[in-house]
Amino acid sequence: MQSVKNPQKVDVIRVVIVEDYKLTRIGLRYTLNEFEHIDVVGEAESGEEAIGIIKELKPDIVLMDLGLPGMNGLEATIHVKDAVPDTKIIMLTSHEREEEVLASLGSGAIGYCLKDVEPKVLSEVIRNVAKGACYIDPNVAKLALKLFPRPENTDLITQNNTSDLKSQLTEREFEVLKLLVQGKSNTEIAKELIVSVHTAKAHVCSILQKMCVDDRVQAAVKAIKEKMI
Repeated sequence: MQSVKNPQKVDVIRVVIVEDYKLTRIGLRYTLNEFEHIDVVGEAESGEEAIGIIKELKPDIVLMDLGLPGMNGLEATIHVKDAVPDTKIIMLTSHEREEEVLASLGSGAIGYCLKDVEPKVLSEVIRNVAKGACYIDPNVAKLALKLFPRPENTDLITQNNTSDLKSQLTEREFEVLKLLVQGKSNTEIAKELIVSVHTAKAHVCSILQKMCVDDRVQAAVKAIKEKMI
């Protein structure tokens, strides 16, 4: 269903809702269209349907349910980010498990909201994510702390010395790391740096190895925690 708002209105954020429960989709559409800065331009009830709609409409934001039938929200997010890298994805779900939060961020989503979020808060999350910010619901943000073990060395001088780790990265790898922190996918990194996706992947793999982490999410969190960025 197309929105009746003026598509030419300045600063209006175009949103697509991906949710398999019809009543939830209707409620989200009605609620979000009450905000002047949001225009719900499309809806989908499955990951497969979402990919086609998002390719066609190229919205600013996608609200993606995690537990979709068939192709789940993680798979759909990966396909969407490869096809429409400029579209930003917010997971809107009832799932709070650590693995699902990290997998969502690793797949290319840069927002993670629980479905009991207040409408006003969700509208502001959409506004901020559209501007490039990342968001994790406060109720699940604490899960990120599990990524880090208790420090073996409590010497503050040693703990604050991040220059050694930073110096291990090449200038280009540091540029890639900054984009990882922004939640960019390999396709987006390649576009930003004007390199091939294969080259972007190679830089990411090298960064993970040098930072001694397992995935891009851990690299981004470690870079922030140790104030490398």
